[in-house]
Amino acid sequence: MYGATAGTLYAAGQAGDRFCVRNSGALAVVEGCGANGCEYMTGGSAIILGSIGDNFGAGMTGGSAFIYSEQANLLEMMNKENIDTYQVMDENWKNYLFKILVDFNKQTKSKRAAFIIENFDQEISKFVHVVPDEVIDKLSFPVKENHKIA
Repeated sequence: MYGATAGTLYAAGQAGDRFCVRNSGALAVVEGCGANGCEYMTGGSAIILGSIGDNFGAGMTGGSAFIYSEQANLLEMMNKENIDTYQVMDENWKNYLFKILVDFNKQTKSKRAAFIIENFDQEISKFVHVVPDEVIDKLSFPVKENHKIA
């Protein structure tokens, strides 16, 4: 997906390099992505249910991303110049993710999504919310400074 302004993409599989580059309004859910994911993203939302490649979020100035991963070097794969990372603690964000995961699973029959849904109370701790510095105070729901991941 490149330069999307609206719509929804559900893919039960891994996206390649430059996934969601220049996204400005679409929702995308995939099961992993290659290098430069969400590069220059200005809006919309990306949910990645798996590992990411390097330079994730470079130049990201809008929208947000959620990454579900046990990737040991997850934070090292991000370009933290313009973004911060947060634990998903707010009930509004939890509900947002759950609703999308249920729809994603309904449409794709994703085994990964089904597992997360069935074990949501435990698996939510494996999500990282990626937010550009520029929009931290403009999100639909707040993120709290004490939920920031170093």
